[in-house]
Amino acid sequence: MLDTVVEDDPRDPVNALIVTATAWLAQDPDPETRAELRLLLQQAQDREPAAVADLHSRFDERLAFGTAGLRGEIAAGSNRMNRVLVSQAAAGLAAYLLTQVETVRPGGIPSVVIGFDGRRNSHVFATDTASVMAGAGVRAILLPRLLPTPVLAFAVRHLGASAGVMVTASHNPPNDNGYKVYLGDANDGSQIVSPDDVAIATEIQRVADTLLVSDLPRAAYETAPESVVQAYVDATAGIATPPRAQVNAVYTALHGVGWDTTRRVLDAAGFALPTLVDAQIAPDSAFPTVAFPNPEEPGAMDLAFETAREVGAELIIANDPDADRLAIAIPDADAPEGYRRLSGNEVGAILGWRAAELAANAPGDGGPDGTLACSIVSTPALKAVADAYGLNFADTLTGFKWVSRAPGLLFGFEEALGYLVNPGTVRDKDGISAAVALLSLVSDLKADGSTLAQHLDAFAEKFGYFASGQISVRVTDLSVIDRVMARLRQSPPAMVGSSTVDHIDDLSGGFNGLPASDVLRIVLADGSRVMVRPSGTEPKLKVYLDTSCAVGTLAERTETARTALADLERGMRALIV
Repeated sequence: MLDTVVEDDPRDPVNALIVTATAWLAQDPDPETRAELRLLLQQAQDREPAAVADLHSRFDERLAFGTAGLRGEIAAGSNRMNRVLVSQAAAGLAAYLLTQVETVRPGGIPSVVIGFDGRRNSHVFATDTASVMAGAGVRAILLPRLLPTPVLAFAVRHLGASAGVMVTASHNPPNDNGYKVYLGDANDGSQIVSPDDVAIATEIQRVADTLLVSDLPRAAYETAPESVVQAYVDATAGIATPPRAQVNAVYTALHGVGWDTTRRVLDAAGFALPTLVDAQIAPDSAFPTVAFPNPEEPGAMDLAFETAREVGAELIIANDPDADRLAIAIPDADAPEGYRRLSGNEVGAILGWRAAELAANAPGDGGPDGTLACSIVSTPALKAVADAYGLNFADTLTGFKWVSRAPGLLFGFEEALGYLVNPGTVRDKDGISAAVALLSLVSDLKADGSTLAQHLDAFAEKFGYFASGQISVRVTDLSVIDRVMARLRQSPPAMVGSSTVDHIDDLSGGFNGLPASDVLRIVLADGSRVMVRPSGTEPKLKVYLDTSCAVGTLAERTETARTALADLERGMRALIV
């Protein structure tokens, strides 16, 4: 208990805040967050402004559960990630699964498989989840050790589970953690979408409002056998073609959990193991060698570039910390580091081309069949591939929860380094299977005397040169973003730079079968495109720019598209600043 007595004055908002925080403290099972909150409460009772402001930040709101699950900083409070919040989420998800079981599994018992990565508290949050869900009457199965997110996504389908929970914050800062939820049965192992997210959030709130975490029943849970991991390894290695040439590659896990599983997959597929970035290969929740553990961030791949220069690597492969994303870099004499990281759009386009070729060469006389899919902010290059091969194309809202649900999916991607190359086994982005697919492609190219850089040129010659760019405007006041979106809607631009606007699609009310989303799509008369949307995870306004040219020589196509891209960027900056 606190040493200082809280005065019972309902008119004092600070006192009310202290009462709320004290109630939270009473049910917190974590000694670390209990000590942290106890000190903060003592300071708040003395009316220290910083402590009061900190309590407001922690307790005025609740960390929202949505289609991305939960994600936030590890600390005490309802607006942070901690054992109280995780236990409430587990109890709420269990309640939801129990309400659904008679519809989807009459007379059965719902089940959940739970995975965890190497981040701080991931194992604790996972075991809390397993014991609470088992106590609620759900069959709970914990994966045997820390593993990549794609293994959990695979296990949901492989074990026939009703749901899956992955404890990870992907490539967020070191002190963050999160809670990603998948659904089985009719959802086929995809991440949750509405209305399931709303229904689960409602159950979580009910638990928080009516039950103490200390009173939640807990029970023994199962641990999955290693055979589940081996099944993922076998299925993922199976998407590779036998290597016709070995590739001199470098690999980094960025202090995450990707290497052990990747090593087993590459070995099973017959690939020579890459040279490792030793300082980044073991899981380390402090991420000591990078400012931000995201391969898209400047500096994150510097050690990989250094290692690649030392061994003369033909390819750099990087996974993010939970290995659901893939970054690729190739030799480039014009780049300061000697290597250039390919954009997610470039990798997505060439993997999409590979998928289309595989479909075209598949046995049968009916021609290629299936769908290539990407998020609406990803390059239009994938549609060009689908059209050329007579395949269906689907553009979806941002996020793999949508990409993975495209009917007849052969391949899907989003520009933020996410790729789905094996929808028959994993319905989520998977940085390990994508690496295998990419290595198979590079191996074949090398055997034919070509390189990935030359293959990108071949893509531009066959489908056109596609140039993409992005503008991110970080704000401290979210209303700034609202005002910019409102202004673009109320006074739509007739021009962006020197290009005439052909039409603007407002997705806020839904569009062409897409769910409602706060997105504007500006289509220019020359075929260029601009997408404008608020970020779903950060206080940013994001603008995606795409141009292309399919006329002239490769050099002319490149110059035309890049010039148009620069003009679009100047025009959009003028409109949103």
